[in-house]
Amino acid sequence: MNDIIVRLEQVVKRFSGRTAPAEIGLELPRGEVIGVIGPNGAGKTTLLKLIAGLLYPDGGKVLVRGKPAARRRSSEVAYMPEKGGLYPFFTVTETVRYYRTVFADFDENKAREMLDYMQLDQQQTAGDLSRGERGRLKLVMALSRQVPLVLLDEPLAGLDPMIRKSILKGLITFIDLPRQTVLLSTHEVEEVEPVLDRVVALRGGKLVRADVLETIRCMHGENLVDWMEETFL
Repeated sequence: MNDIIVRLEQVVKRFSGRTAPAEIGLELPRGEVIGVIGPNGAGKTTLLKLIAGLLYPDGGKVLVRGKPAARRRSSEVAYMPEKGGLYPFFTVTETVRYYRTVFADFDENKAREMLDYMQLDQQQTAGDLSRGERGRLKLVMALSRQVPLVLLDEPLAGLDPMIRKSILKGLITFIDLPRQTVLLSTHEVEEVEPVLDRVVALRGGKLVRADVLETIRCMHGENLVDWMEETFL
C-alpha cells in the first residue's frame, strides 16, 4: 500500500510574472498532522490551493493519492479557507444541513458532537458569529467530512489565545488518525508545534525544508520557533 498521500513533482505556479511556489518537489505521508510554515508571502496558501485543486500548476504535477489534484475530486479533500467559506445568512444548523446535502461524506453526528464541544449556538447565523466562532464553525465543517485529506489555511489567524487553544484541542480530539491527513498553514508556530508530526517550510515560494519535526529538533537541538528564527531571520 502506498503511504504517500500528496506528491508534488517540480511544481511551478506563476502570478503576474511572479513565481510561487518555485519548482517544488515534495512527498507527504498519510496519517499525519503536517504544518506548512513560513513568513508572509512564502506561498503557504498557494500550496494548499494547488493541493485542493483550486489552482493549477503552470509546470509540474500535483498528485493526491496518485491522481492529479482537481476541484472535481472534492470527495477526497476538505479545504478550509482562511477567509470566507460560510454563507453569512445560514444559521449554524442550516450550515450543517447544507454540508450534508452537498457532501455525501459529511458525518452529521460528528458535526453535532463537535458543535457541542465548540459551544456554538446553532440558531445563530454565521454572519452574527464572532470571528473566533466562525473559525470554530469552519473547522467543524472541515473535520466532519470523512475524507483522507484535510487542508486548513491559517485556522488560528487573528484569534485570541483561548480560542486558539480551543481549536487546537478540537483538532486533536476529532481528527481521525491514521485514516486522515491534516495539512495546516500557520503563523502561530509555537502553539501548533505540540500537535505536529511533520513540517513543510517555505520562503519566497521555495521549499526550505520538509522533514519530521522530531528530526529537526534532534539535529538542531531546539524547538521549532528557534529553528525558524535561525532559518528565516
